[in-house]
Amino acid sequence: MGTRHITGTLIVLAVVCQVRFAGTQASQGAPAAAPPRADHVIVVTLDGLRWQEFFDGAELPLFGKDAEKPNESATMKRFWRTTREERRVALMPFIWQVVARQGQVFGDPAKKSMAHLTNGLWFSYPGYAEMLSGVADPRIDSNNRVPNPNVTVLEYLSGRPGFKDRVAAFGAWDLLPWILNVERSKLPAGNGYPPVPKPATDRERAVNDMAEDLPPVWDGAPFDAPIMHAAFECLRSRRPRVLYVMLGETDEWAHEDRYDLYLDAAWRGDRFIRRLWEMAQSLPEYKGRTALVVAVDHGRGATAADWTDHGRGVPAAERTWMAVMGPDTPPLGLREGVTVTTAQVAATIAALVGEDFRSGAPKAAPPLPGIR
Repeated sequence: MGTRHITGTLIVLAVVCQVRFAGTQASQGAPAAAPPRADHVIVVTLDGLRWQEFFDGAELPLFGKDAEKPNESATMKRFWRTTREERRVALMPFIWQVVARQGQVFGDPAKKSMAHLTNGLWFSYPGYAEMLSGVADPRIDSNNRVPNPNVTVLEYLSGRPGFKDRVAAFGAWDLLPWILNVERSKLPAGNGYPPVPKPATDRERAVNDMAEDLPPVWDGAPFDAPIMHAAFECLRSRRPRVLYVMLGETDEWAHEDRYDLYLDAAWRGDRFIRRLWEMAQSLPEYKGRTALVVAVDHGRGATAADWTDHGRGVPAAERTWMAVMGPDTPPLGLREGVTVTTAQVAATIAALVGEDFRSGAPKAAPPLPGIR
C-alpha cells in the first residue's frame, strides 16, 4: 500500500472519529463544569469604606490642615502619592499587589464599571442583609435589632453536606447575630461582646480578655483588633470551611471625621486580609483550595462636606465595590464595562465553593459575572 494511500486512510479515520465523538457530546449535552478546586472561602467586609479611597487612594482635600504641611504630617507621608495607582497601593497593598493581579475587582468608575446597592437606604443593616441574603428586603429598613427574615448564604452553606459546624462569623458590630438570625440559623457569631462566644483555647480566652480591657469608644461597635485575632485563632484551631469577618473601624472613624484614622483602619484591614490569607495558604487543607471575597456594605458622601455620612439623603452612598480571588477565578484584574450589585455577593460566595445559593433562595441575585 502506498504512503499516500495510508495517509489518506488515516485522515478519513480521524475525521470519522471526530464526527462520532462530537455526535456523542451533542446527544449527551455539553460536558459538566469541572468541580471547583476551592472548597473553603474567606469573606471580609470593611464597613463604609468608600470606593474613592479603595480605587483612588487618599483624597487631598480630606487631609485638612495636614495637606498644607505634607512633610510634617505622618498620615500624608504614609498615604499621599502623586498618582491614584500609587495612592491605592500605599493604602491597601495586598488588595492591589495581589488580589487585583490574581483575581478580579469590581466597581471602578475609571474602567466604566459600577457596583451599587439595590436597597435604596444605603446604611449598614440593609447593606449587610442585601449582601449576605442576595436580596434587598423592604422589611429591613433600620439598624434596629430585628432578626433577618431571609436566609443568608452562611446559613444556607451551613446546611449543605460537608459544611455543618464548619461556618464561622466574627463581627465588629453587635447587630451581627441579628443579621445572621442566629436564633434560627444556629450560627456561631462573635459580635465583639465577646469576640469569641464559646472560647475553647487559651488564645480565644485571651482575645476575650483583651476585648474587655479596651475602652468602649462606640456604642455597639468594638475595635477591630479583637475581631481580627478571634478570626486568626478560629482559622488556626477550628478550621472552618466558611469564615466571615466584619470589620467596622472604617465606618466609625469616618463618622468621627477622623480621616487619618479612617485611612489607618483601611490599611490595617488590608494587612489583616493579607495575614489571614497567608495563614490559610500555610495550612495544607487550605493551600490552593481557598477563595477570598472582600466587599463593603455601603458607600459614603463624595465631598468634603458629606464624606462622613451615608444613607438615603447621601446619593453617592449607593456606590460600592467588591474583590474576588481564588484558584477557580480567572485573573481578569479590574473589570471593565460591567455593572454589578452588592446583592450578587451572596451567590458568589456559594459559587466559589461549588454551591448554588439560588437553589435555596430563588429570589437572590446571581453570582458576579466571570468569577468561575
